[in-house]
Amino acid sequence: MIIKPSTALRNDYGSISELAHTEDVPIYITKNGEGDLVIMSIDAFERREEVLKLRAKLEAAEQARLSGQPAYSIEESRKRLEAIYGQEL
Repeated sequence: MIIKPSTALRNDYGSISELAHTEDVPIYITKNGEGDLVIMSIDAFERREEVLKLRAKLEAAEQARLSGQPAYSIEESRKRLEAIYGQEL
């Protein structure tokens, strides 16, 4: 975890930006000693968003499975994917 004061963001944006890109982790910004903001590179943010979307889809699939909704066989799944992507798997 990287923690920086808000003055570092104001006075040395370049190094904070470089840190966000090189370390590829969120940087916590404090204001008056208390947590205030989190900064991360756009690439890291977009990867995080994709992971969250995937987790939401997996959660929905698991809920459907637990509620007894019918599941697809491997062959049915293959046919559905071939129809979507237009090629044989």
